Amino acid sequence: MNSSIRKFENLHIAFWLVKDTCWVLDFRILGVIMIIPTLFLAFYITYKFRKHVSELFHNMAVCLWIIANTTWMLGEFFFDDTFRPYSTVFFIGGLLIIGYYYLFVFRNLKIDTPDQ
Repeated sequence: MNSSIRKFENLHIAFWLVKDTCWVLDFRILGVIMIIPTLFLAFYITYKFRKHVSELFHNMAVCLWIIANTTWMLGEFFFDDTFRPYSTVFFIGGLLIIGYYYLFVFRNLKIDTPDQ
């Protein structure tokens, strides 16, 4: 499954970069359009890795990051940058997920190391 999902991960990064490039260049229509495939692939990848604890937590944080990023972008495009506080909520949510993972989950995972 890793090799098949890897193609989607790379495509997701490309979509995310296009979305953010549209944001910085003030290409509003394309930037808004790029939200859909970027978020779809983020959620799809998260779903595909739902049984892998580390991947699940990191991908949930990525989903929140993209939602925060998207909220901020839409606020700048259409609402005189008034959505930034809402974006902060999603950014903090992503940090809390990662923090929880490293404070409580990661410590208890058994990591297999190859025999030497």
